[in-house]
Amino acid sequence: MTTRTATCRCGALTIKCTGEPVRVSVCHCLACQQRTGAPLAAQDRWRGADVELRGDAKQWTRRADSGHAATYSFCPTCGSTVAFVIEGWEGVTAVTMGAFADPKFPAPKFSVYEHRKHDWIEVTGDDVKHSSTTSAQRMPGLNIDVDPKDN
Repeated sequence: MTTRTATCRCGALTIKCTGEPVRVSVCHCLACQQRTGAPLAAQDRWRGADVELRGDAKQWTRRADSGHAATYSFCPTCGSTVAFVIEGWEGVTAVTMGAFADPKFPAPKFSVYEHRKHDWIEVTGDDVKHSSTTSAQRMPGLNIDVDPKDN
């Protein structure tokens, strides 16, 4: 079974993920752009049971465009966000892809909030699902099945 470790920039906060992510995606929403300081965010979602957070983390919660609460875990020393959970995605933890520092990490299969995408960005791949619809419109009453064969 594959094990991957993500860390904050200073190494004080680590996340061990076992198995494979149930979803790998990029998000172009303005909140993700602000959170990452980049024109998009890349994250992978894991079954919560397959994620082990080690170290002291601070949390911050905000209301997402969907209306659901998003709670971010970040390092209090270096400020790196390493994981987050979103209300409505019960049993799933998102880990920031960059925290793995692995250029061979699986490519995203979902590109969301494309109506906020910078014109010069292109997410490629024949099997990538593209969405410009907000999550509140796309998935009202969000109930996520985390079976990877469905993603």
